Amino acid sequence: MITILGPTACGKTHYATRLAAKIDGEIISADSRQVFRNMDIGTGKDLSEYVVDGKLIPYHLIDIRNPGEEYSVFDFVSDFHNAYNTIVSRRKTPILCGGTGLYLSAILQHYEFSKVPVYRDFHEEMNAFEHADLITRLQVLKSVHNTTDFKTKQRTIRALEIALYEKNQPVSNFPKIEYETVFAIFPPRNVVRHRITQRLKTRLNTGLIEEVESLIQQGVPTERLLSYGLEYKFVTQYLLGNISKDELLKHLNIAIHQFSKRQMTWFRKMQREGVEMTIVEPLS
Repeated sequence: MITILGPTACGKTHYATRLAAKIDGEIISADSRQVFRNMDIGTGKDLSEYVVDGKLIPYHLIDIRNPGEEYSVFDFVSDFHNAYNTIVSRRKTPILCGGTGLYLSAILQHYEFSKVPVYRDFHEEMNAFEHADLITRLQVLKSVHNTTDFKTKQRTIRALEIALYEKNQPVSNFPKIEYETVFAIFPPRNVVRHRITQRLKTRLNTGLIEEVESLIQQGVPTERLLSYGLEYKFVTQYLLGNISKDELLKHLNIAIHQFSKRQMTWFRKMQREGVEMTIVEPLS
């Protein structure tokens, strides 16, 4: 397997599809939002990039869930292995491509997972407690590094449920995937900043707002759209009347730049932890 990673707007898809065309490969997307249908502009699917010299490059884990559905890193890892096995069975080369650090680390650093069922009775029982008490219980059970577990009461209950389950059940492991090369596209910061701003302006002028309006009309809750962050969060706030059009561009542009920096922090951490990367230039 070959991996291509980098921050948003660095040209990963362009690089991956051209490589796939040369080596007869198939692409597995490692993007936490491209799994959702009808979320095309905001997630930057760029499906036209998958046609190279008139030939469609096969891709996986794009448009596999309806917007508003839950999709976890466990779901991704499970779907990844299914896609990987399918590609290998066809004697093709899998190319993992994306910018969601957690998804990439889960594969390249061989995270261990267990599929924990949801017990409604447990959720109802825990819901009667104060959020602070639930956080304390979770901290007693395990060392908590993922502070997003505390973001909402329901997330904390789910984290508590998982911790209790894993304490009493064996962890089910996915097989380790051997990979040859990790190509990292890390353009200079000024280049990335320019690309992010120009791309955002283009998206706002070519249907991003209308895309989010359509999702709301399809019945996707605004709370769910806000949780998707970045484009979907800020456009939803604009449609709800909470921010102006100028504020939308300004605040969203800043948020994407900050997101890009967080991606680079994650990738550098992967390097420090032993994931060897070959730095390559974006294709023109």
